[in-house]
Amino acid sequence: MSSTTYDLRERIEAVENASADRTSLITLAVPPGESLEAAHNRIERDHAESEYGDSGPMNKHLKDALEELRHLLQDYEETPENGIVVYAGITEDEEMVTYVFDDLPTPIDELVYEHSNEFDVELLESMTEPSAVYGLLVVERGAAALGRLEGEEIVPVETLENEMAEETPSLEGAPEEAEGEALQDRQAEWKEGFFDDVADAAERAFLGEEPVDELLIGGTEITIEEFTGDDRLDHRLRDRIAGTFTVEYASEQGLRQLVDRAEDHLTEAEDRPAREALDRFFDAVDEGEEVAYGREEVERALEFDAVDTLLISESIPSEETGDLIEQAEEIEADHVLVPTDLERGEQFEQAFGGYGALLRFEID
Repeated sequence: MSSTTYDLRERIEAVENASADRTSLITLAVPPGESLEAAHNRIERDHAESEYGDSGPMNKHLKDALEELRHLLQDYEETPENGIVVYAGITEDEEMVTYVFDDLPTPIDELVYEHSNEFDVELLESMTEPSAVYGLLVVERGAAALGRLEGEEIVPVETLENEMAEETPSLEGAPEEAEGEALQDRQAEWKEGFFDDVADAAERAFLGEEPVDELLIGGTEITIEEFTGDDRLDHRLRDRIAGTFTVEYASEQGLRQLVDRAEDHLTEAEDRPAREALDRFFDAVDEGEEVAYGREEVERALEFDAVDTLLISESIPSEETGDLIEQAEEIEADHVLVPTDLERGEQFEQAFGGYGALLRFEID
C-alpha cells in the first residue's frame, strides 16, 4: 500500500468515526467538471430555511454546519481536478468537525449533498482499493465471457458463442457426413477454432491501450487445461495469469462467480509488496546482512542515502512517518507500509519498533 493510500485511509477513518445524535452532519461531493455554484446555491437555500424555520437544537446545529460549509467553499474559485468532497457538522460531543478532500487520487463520479447523523464515506472508500486492473476470462467449449475488474466494479467486455456446434457436439447435432473418427476430428476442430477465437478476443480486450495487470481464468479444470495448455494465448497474457478457478457459467454471471472464487487472491494482492519486503527484511536479519531498524537507525541510514527499501508499520501514525517517506522518495528508495495483521507484521512492530530498512550498502 502506498503512503498516499495509507494517509487517505486514515483520513477516511476519522470521517467514518464521526457521528451525531441528530441530523447535523453534512456531506457534499462535487465531481470534476461540475460548477461549485450549484452547491453554493443549495447551501444558501438550506441556510435560509434554517434561519427562518422552526427553532430547536437540530435546527441550530444544522445552521452552524451550513455556515461552516459555506465558509470552507469560499476558498475555491473552481472545482479541483478530481472533484472535491467536504464534510462539516456538529458531533454528539457538541464539537464542530470539518474534513476536506480536494486532492483525490481518482475522480469522483456523482454529485452528493445530504444531511444525516453520519457522514457518507462510501464514495471515497473505493479510492483506497487496490489499483491493479484484472482481466476476467471464463471459457467453455461452446461459450466464453470476458470482462475487467476495476476496483470493485466488474465491467463486462464481450461474450462469445461457438457458432459451429453446441458445447459438446453430438452425432445428432453434427453434419450428416460426419461419422465416427471423422466426427471426433470435426469436434476437435470446432473446439480448437473456438479457443483460438477466444484467445484473439482476450488479446484485444486485455492488451490494448489499457492493458490489465493480471489475468484470472475460470471454467472447468479440463477446459482451462485445454485452453491454456497450448501457446494460443499471447505470451504477455500467459505471463499475467494470476490464477485459475472453477466456474460453472461462461456468462456475466460467470464473471461474478470468478471474482468471488478469486477473493482470497485479490485480498492477498494488495499486501504482496509489504509481504515480500518483510520476507527480505527477516531473511537479512537471520543471515546477518546489514539492515537498519528503530527510528534513529533508519533516520541515520536515510541521511547516508543508504536505504534501498524503507519499511514502516501501519500502526505508526502517518504524521510521524511523513518526513521519512519523503527522504526515501528523494533518494529514490522504495517504501512499504506493513499491516500488523500480516504474518510477522506484528512481530516487526514489536521487535523493531515498526521501523526498518534494507540497505544498499553497509554504514559505519
